[in-house]
Amino acid sequence: MKLGKVIGTVVATQKNAALEGCKLLIVRDVAPDGKVGDGYVVAIDAVGAGVGEVVLTVAGSSARITPRTQDCPVDATVIGIVDTVEADGRITYRKCGN
Repeated sequence: MKLGKVIGTVVATQKNAALEGCKLLIVRDVAPDGKVGDGYVVAIDAVGAGVGEVVLTVAGSSARITPRTQDCPVDATVIGIVDTVEADGRITYRKCGN
């Protein structure tokens, strides 16, 4: 699993039929210390995440074993919305209202 921050969405009206109704999110890499990385991925949203949220993503075969993505041609899936990240004994991220 990887930490990331949702920075946007992708709209693709023409796509594989298995992906109809799937929300596509652009997720930028985030380190446990909160530093934003250069990498990003377009991921299927399996949990109802939104722009600005810190999320957990999985890639490869793990991305295809959620109920929504089973047997779909995907390489990355958002599988969790993060509430808190604690690294080296300190909280580096806390979701607002948490």
